[in-house]
Amino acid sequence: MSRKRISFKQELPLLIWLVLVWAALWRDFSPGNLIFGALIALIITRLFYLPPVELSGRFNPIYFLEYIGVFLWHVVIASAQVAYFAVVRGPRITNAVVAVRLRSHSDLMVTATGHVISLIPGSLVIEVDRSTSTLYLHVLNASTPAEVEKVRREVRSAEAWLIRVMGSKAELAALRAETADRPARQARSSQ
Repeated sequence: MSRKRISFKQELPLLIWLVLVWAALWRDFSPGNLIFGALIALIITRLFYLPPVELSGRFNPIYFLEYIGVFLWHVVIASAQVAYFAVVRGPRITNAVVAVRLRSHSDLMVTATGHVISLIPGSLVIEVDRSTSTLYLHVLNASTPAEVEKVRREVRSAEAWLIRVMGSKAELAALRAETADRPARQARSSQ
């Protein structure tokens, strides 16, 4: 099977990351260990194919800083809810597995969304369908269709924030079009 060659420039962030992980695991950042780590990283990337992670080339620091605050707020609220469920409701809560189809088909965006959602207490990504960009989440206290829909909205909101921070120009344009179209759809559905 023939694979598409990745340019050294595209592969460099991965190589640097692998060298840093190597040094951190050995707790040794000496020049000799870093050189040996670079050799190991080169061998690994030549023997084991990893699909290239295509970056969008854009990063919005203002949305990034805003999203850090939003994310931390969600972590605090979710932590309090999980503590409440554990102490007060115990085994009487109903869990669910919820499928959430994402807007983006970028591996980076799907992965980032999955990680962000898994860092918030009470939800965990248990599977990813890469072909349809669908995350399957195990969530606490989702026993009604309204609660399941709320989970979907929260995941898609996290994805929207990540698109604003580092999504491609096409993803950002699609998000803006969807956001602009939402009031018109809501007005039509309320008539």
